[in-house]
Amino acid sequence: MIYEDYLIFTPGPVKMYKETLKIGAKQTPYFRNTPFSEVVLKSEKLLLEFLNAPKNSRVIFLTASGTAGLESVIMNLFNLKNKSFIVNGGGFGKRFVDLAQSYEVDYKEIIPNNHNLSDIDKKNLITKGFDTFIVNAHETSIGLLYDLDAIGKFCNKHNLLNIVDAISMFVTDELDMQKQNIDVVILSSQKGLALPPGLTMVVLSPKAIERVNDVKSHYFNFKNYLKNGERGQTPYTPAVTIILQLLDRLERIKNNGGIKNTINRAKEIAIYFREGIKNLNLPLKFYTKYMPNAMTSLTPISNKSAINIVNLLEKEYKIIVCPNGGELRDKIFRVSHMGEMTKEDVDILLEALNKIFEKEA
Repeated sequence: MIYEDYLIFTPGPVKMYKETLKIGAKQTPYFRNTPFSEVVLKSEKLLLEFLNAPKNSRVIFLTASGTAGLESVIMNLFNLKNKSFIVNGGGFGKRFVDLAQSYEVDYKEIIPNNHNLSDIDKKNLITKGFDTFIVNAHETSIGLLYDLDAIGKFCNKHNLLNIVDAISMFVTDELDMQKQNIDVVILSSQKGLALPPGLTMVVLSPKAIERVNDVKSHYFNFKNYLKNGERGQTPYTPAVTIILQLLDRLERIKNNGGIKNTINRAKEIAIYFREGIKNLNLPLKFYTKYMPNAMTSLTPISNKSAINIVNLLEKEYKIIVCPNGGELRDKIFRVSHMGEMTKEDVDILLEALNKIFEKEA
């Protein structure tokens, strides 16, 4: 199998847990029945609990990638009258801009310039006529985590619907819908949840549910999902096995100290890796000072390019880290701390990086 004996440090898919793999090896069951409905309803309940979602919030389960979640939100919650701020701090913020253009949504870009927007209320943004704020909580292309507390206060002050793509930071970094005044959260299976790709969840507060439009789309019609979801079903065939894996993962999180413990575990691994980089005194620096627990972004300060480091790790050490494309191809590579990551795994990566730069010296 491709990469079966490799160590994976990519920010999705991530290293999965043995319990998750065992479920994936079983026969997929039939799903239009009460037992599967109970699985969906239990999963929804736990997701809402972990997110501290407002009362009467709902979860939509989409058999699709995370980008489909982004697009479905634009389709269902926007019309020609809406006007939104969109944070564009990299490749994933740009994706929201592209979607807004495709659906002719009126918007204004906020370019953070490698800042976490903790000063959002001091930017003197003209908010008259705006009703929405969109942000990728963690701009995964560069490893930058935005200040969701500051953004939430800004949205609350100016009565903006707060839409957060939290795909690459759920269960690794704090996410609290009530505390941070979030109305829509977009999640995906292959990041912190450490499941196979293919399942996306859109969490809607009551305020967001009120704004759901009638749409022409059959597959991405939120009203249809909300109606079917009342009985623990989806309008069309769901990712049955991944939903079974989801419930198992959520229950294990709850039974092993809860969401805070899972976040602290990711933080512990992130700190361990970053201290290791510092202690080895490697010619690498952190690309941003606003890194999440989920991932570390590194940039070489030697003559070696980032993509060469990525290729050497894969070819010579069977370790996969995440490269960047475009103008950042030679500047950044990214290391995930999500999933079943251990300090022993981190030690193997640190040793490999040390060997790569020893050869250069």
